[in-house]
Amino acid sequence: MVRLVDQEKGNPTYPIASEESYKDGQIIFKEGSAGNWIYVVLSGSVEISKTIEGRRFILTVLESGEVFGELGYFGAINRTATARAVGTTTLGVIDRAFLDQEFNKLSGFFRAILVSEVRRFKEMIDRACGFTTRREARAQRALSLAFKNRQSFISAYSGNISSGGLFINTSHLLNKGERFLLKLQLPGLSEPIQAKCEVVWTREQSETDRRPPGMGVKFCEMTERNSQMLGQYLQGS
Repeated sequence: MVRLVDQEKGNPTYPIASEESYKDGQIIFKEGSAGNWIYVVLSGSVEISKTIEGRRFILTVLESGEVFGELGYFGAINRTATARAVGTTTLGVIDRAFLDQEFNKLSGFFRAILVSEVRRFKEMIDRACGFTTRREARAQRALSLAFKNRQSFISAYSGNISSGGLFINTSHLLNKGERFLLKLQLPGLSEPIQAKCEVVWTREQSETDRRPPGMGVKFCEMTERNSQMLGQYLQGS
């Protein structure tokens, strides 16, 4: 049964389909997971955070009456951050039938604009996180590498590199958010080091942009030995 909840005078009245309770520190949803439910905080608080290079950064803490999870619904994208309960927290799950009904009242043109803006906002978040990870200086080095698409390994070379990621100079672009295996040849090593990477952003060839096409990628998984060898190379470059 759907019930209406008015958090405080002057706030919107929310059609709540169900309630969920969480203990302090309990995860509501994880960054990167699928899900398109929209929540409203009925009591307690919700911490919103992102993980960048293994470190958790708190973006905001939501209080009673605040809504979250809307990007997944409007953009049909995976969760862009992790939501965690702060203290004993009760959430209202906003009725999906009501959301669909209200959303479908919009013209097709306006719905397309809204979805486009949500996805562009996600791209901005991803790019901002990519810039945030650049705490270490990037070495401008052209290193031989190979990355695996869905079928085979493609040879390319790096434009710049840090301990957190690198730019791959290539016209064979993967999709943003796609994960792949990278083989990177460091000078003085007989075998390339390997790492699992994720595409953060892409740039296509353009007649008006003289910058080379390619992909900005971040390292997701790398053995401790390979990480040490990469660090030693960067310190000496």
